[in-house]
Amino acid sequence: MNQADPSPGATSFHEIATLRIELKDSDPLIWRELEVPTSVTLKVLHDIVQVAMGWLDYHLWEFTVDDRRYGLPSDEDWGTGRLYDATKVRLRDILKPRRTRIDYLYDFEDNWEHRLIITRVRQGDPGLGYPRYLGGERNAPPEDCGGIHGFYDMLAILANQDHPDHAEIAEWLDEYNPNTIDEIPMQYALSRIANRRNAAAKRLKNEKNAGND
Repeated sequence: MNQADPSPGATSFHEIATLRIELKDSDPLIWRELEVPTSVTLKVLHDIVQVAMGWLDYHLWEFTVDDRRYGLPSDEDWGTGRLYDATKVRLRDILKPRRTRIDYLYDFEDNWEHRLIITRVRQGDPGLGYPRYLGGERNAPPEDCGGIHGFYDMLAILANQDHPDHAEIAEWLDEYNPNTIDEIPMQYALSRIANRRNAAAKRLKNEKNAGND
């Protein structure tokens, strides 16, 4: 069965997929892996990526799938072509058989490019909350550090105590550790997204039951 075809399985609230997030051009690779509901909108998928990577949602963003761009339309015309409303498209609407590649761009100045790979669409466990963090490696860069090249320049300066900018960079980065993922706030934020989904499912179920009375 084509995973993008509408069917009871494909539209199930409990259907999930494996999401792998990779920060392009990071070396060694910065990545996360999660289980996510296919019923989430692309706006919620954005929220999940932000949480998983530790971004603070300060900047503009967009998804691109097969040259079609999704984001939050505004009154400003940036001259970049049509932008589809991410609040009106669900992840399951853009899934392909077996594997789906999504490009995600965050912060149009620092240009943080991510590769999202969606695989293993299947039924989730009704007893678990989704989205659900599975694992990852290395901390994502701090906000506003000048993009991927600026990030690695800062790390090189931080490692060189003789560099004239070492003290300034060390103060700016504060306690930032490029090798450690702070999983506690991530898990908390993901659980809040899961709780909102569960509350919405409960409301729908109650409304359906009331309609059958």
